[in-house]
Amino acid sequence: MISKLLFLLCFGLCVGQRDTGRDGPLPKPSLRAWPSSVVPALQNVTLQCWAPAKDVSFALRKGGEVLALLQPPDASEGRAEFHLTGVRSSDAGEYTCEYHRKGHPDQASQPSDALLLLVTGYLPRPSLQAHQSGVATEGQQVTLQCQRPDAEVGIIMFALLKAGTAAPVRLRTPAGRETDFSLQNVSVGDTGNYSCLYFQTRAPFLTSRPSNRLEIWVTAASSPRATTSDYTMGNLIRLGLAAVIVVTVGAFLLEAWCSQKKSL
Repeated sequence: MISKLLFLLCFGLCVGQRDTGRDGPLPKPSLRAWPSSVVPALQNVTLQCWAPAKDVSFALRKGGEVLALLQPPDASEGRAEFHLTGVRSSDAGEYTCEYHRKGHPDQASQPSDALLLLVTGYLPRPSLQAHQSGVATEGQQVTLQCQRPDAEVGIIMFALLKAGTAAPVRLRTPAGRETDFSLQNVSVGDTGNYSCLYFQTRAPFLTSRPSNRLEIWVTAASSPRATTSDYTMGNLIRLGLAAVIVVTVGAFLLEAWCSQKKSL
């Protein structure tokens, strides 16, 4: 009798824990833009929402308001894609996504981290230049300065872009009309084409055209071991050449001595 009661008690606790886990808060999804979160006006962009669960439905929000609801056709994938076509300045802003279990719309996940979508081309372009040359060695610091035209556009922020990267490399609040982006301890992977832009930090998030591209080259640093090895190899080559010269001169002297001895 006692063992039966213990079994029922344990069974009840297990069921209660399982229900609590299912009804508990759902982990937040992630939101990213493809091909980039910085796009020219009238281009297309896809917002991809990834959930750490399957068999769920998704919602896309902008500024807290629901823009779209989507139930992926393939329930085995915890992913939804929201397509924005021919984007304009009105599409710029902060987006989030969330998901809920099918059949349980009241059990929504926490919202994803906000993704800032910028639509370029509505403000004059800035300029970008390097304080040093565009060539650096691994481990060095590269500082790029972005400067906007002298125009009043409200509260703004600067963004440093790298070709082939989906999101800005750096964001900086300006000091007047300009700001410096410092790339610390650069590596060969930092080689690439960079540009910058500036944008309003509040709606309507008007964004400039990107600056002209600036190419940065980062070369690999030679290791002390490689340097020592190269130095040693150079010395060996020089010693070898010297030995050949000594032997050759010795041979000529010996031949001359032998010829002189025969003549005598």
